[in-house]
Amino acid sequence: MAGGPWGPLLTALLAARVAAEAGPEQAALPEERSWVLPMTASNWTLVMEGEWMLKFYAPWCPSCQQTDSEWETFAKNGEVLQISVGKVDVIQEPGLSGRFFVTTLPAFFHAKDGIFRRYRGPGVYEDLQNYILEKKWQSVEPLTGWKSPASLTMSGMAGLFSISGKIWHLHNYFTVTLGIPAWCSYIFFVMATLIFGLFMGLVLVVISECFYIPLPRRLSEHAEQTQRPEDAHKAEQLQDAEEEKEDSNEEENKDSLVDDDEEKEDLGDEEEAEEDEEEDSSAPPVGEGRNDTQGQGPLREVQQVGELEPEEQVPVWPSSIHAEVAEDTLRQRKNQHADKGP
Repeated sequence: MAGGPWGPLLTALLAARVAAEAGPEQAALPEERSWVLPMTASNWTLVMEGEWMLKFYAPWCPSCQQTDSEWETFAKNGEVLQISVGKVDVIQEPGLSGRFFVTTLPAFFHAKDGIFRRYRGPGVYEDLQNYILEKKWQSVEPLTGWKSPASLTMSGMAGLFSISGKIWHLHNYFTVTLGIPAWCSYIFFVMATLIFGLFMGLVLVVISECFYIPLPRRLSEHAEQTQRPEDAHKAEQLQDAEEEKEDSNEEENKDSLVDDDEEKEDLGDEEEAEEDEEEDSSAPPVGEGRNDTQGQGPLREVQQVGELEPEEQVPVWPSSIHAEVAEDTLRQRKNQHADKGP
């Protein structure tokens, strides 16, 4: 019977009956539950409350795959350790990788009431457990300020990473799914970048035109009219300052010339006074002349009288008188110069 024409049909019916009987039993078996919570851009704020450990991984990363079992075991004991355990796929969530500024894989982070710290130890269950029980995270410097994932700076970084992830997915769609050459995809992104830049520039111009309030024409003309006299006044002040500088320079030059002339005149007067003193010293004394006349008789007296007459006509001034006369002349010239003024 098994080899007759009804053999294959009976075999198929028997297999279908066995499958129908076994199906409900297999469906009743519970699936293995994962204690690790996947984190996305929509639920990542859960780590701001309580104590958490996060793991950043990629499906293609061999090191990440080696720590999967250890991380799952650590998550199962999370209730005992009073800690929540999560994981982030950087391929599916590039924004979170940018928010935490992940540069190496796998990357581990500890969060305690919104304060984040980087865990740089191995992804082994025992080390992770000791890190929580012994509170080794207290000796690690927290990510504060602009480095904190909740800061405004890292929010902007998350947006940039999200845009880059979307561009990468779009590039893969063009090259892998549609089979477009890579250079065509690059040209498309270049053109899109230029168009986007021009559009943003136009938006900025429109916004500036909307918020810019031009001055009325009368006010602008009045401002120009008031500005012109001010400019002319400033120009006049500059010219006056330059003229004053030139006048002061000329007066200084004149003063220097007058001083030089006075010095020369003073030197000439001193030389004349010295010559007069020399002449006085070279002239013979009056007493000696009289003795000579008494000794030589009346003829000598007559000659002496004849010689003294021309000397009486030229007055002979002592040296002290010459010095006083020179000082008086200097004083008179200085007074005249002071009367003239600068």
